[in-house]
Amino acid sequence: MEKYSIIVPVYNRPAEVADLLESLAGQTARNFEVILVEDGSTVPCREIAERYSGKLDLKYFFKENEGRSIARNYGMERASGTFFIFFDSDCVIPVDYFAKLNAMAVEKPFDCFGGPDAADESFSTSQKAINHAMTSFLTTGGIRGGKISLEKFTPRTFNMGFSRAVYNLVGGFREMFSEDIDMSTRIRLAGFSIGLYPDLPVYHKRRLDFRKFIRQVYVFGMSRITLKLLYPDTLKAVHWLPAIFVLGVVAMLLLAIFASPWWMLPLGIYLLAIFISALVSTHSVIIAAKAVPASLIQLGGYGCGFIKAYFLKIILGRGRNESEEIALRKGK
Repeated sequence: MEKYSIIVPVYNRPAEVADLLESLAGQTARNFEVILVEDGSTVPCREIAERYSGKLDLKYFFKENEGRSIARNYGMERASGTFFIFFDSDCVIPVDYFAKLNAMAVEKPFDCFGGPDAADESFSTSQKAINHAMTSFLTTGGIRGGKISLEKFTPRTFNMGFSRAVYNLVGGFREMFSEDIDMSTRIRLAGFSIGLYPDLPVYHKRRLDFRKFIRQVYVFGMSRITLKLLYPDTLKAVHWLPAIFVLGVVAMLLLAIFASPWWMLPLGIYLLAIFISALVSTHSVIIAAKAVPASLIQLGGYGCGFIKAYFLKIILGRGRNESEEIALRKGK
């Protein structure tokens, strides 16, 4: 049986860390250690970590603030497991996660794996609505771990694991946006196997503030162009869809103003489909109603970030130069 090292970077989230550690303390399989790396928090979780030190094989480290990628690398350097598991500090882990992982790793082993994220029953209606916007096939094409997906699965660090052998060859994370997609791409290019365990979700607490949420997805859209500069072949049709959505909505608005309001009908049908999809999956009218603006934010924020970065970095050529791209590929 593998020994897993769970590595979690933390920045000013003591309450979330308490929920995460409580869920890990309740696991039905316990072949893991927990490594918390406090990345220069002004509101540290040391007291929370000490509270769980008797319940878990837990190591707590405090370091200066350098970013979540460097914090993860710091944790891997101090880990003893044969596999490294990465969760975000705002995740809650189902009690049978490691019991399932032990079985899946024997039945279908991968060098690098990931699972989907979901919403726990205890989450607020806004969190559940944002979760739907971030995981629905209608808004993301299933690329975050859906059983049906428009793109090859790419593990992300809210629910990701890879072997020590991967780390020894590929190295650690780079300090950049979408660093987990970059890491997964490097692992794939190195020839390691990557797979999805669709029945191995984590419960991911979403940002309650829609303003923070739009900023988050806006950065995701911009970082997709950075990834294209690093790996030109990784930009797929599905990544263009939010940008096409934004441009389509602008075109429909102009046509509705200057031609006929019927031009807004396609958008209305699409939003109705999102509402019905959320209603079917959550059985809540409130969540379904909130999923509509959450989906607009998700698509609009990502699409605007994508368009801006494409215009600046691709059309105007204000991206990294060739020597910088080579340095990034080498992890310098």
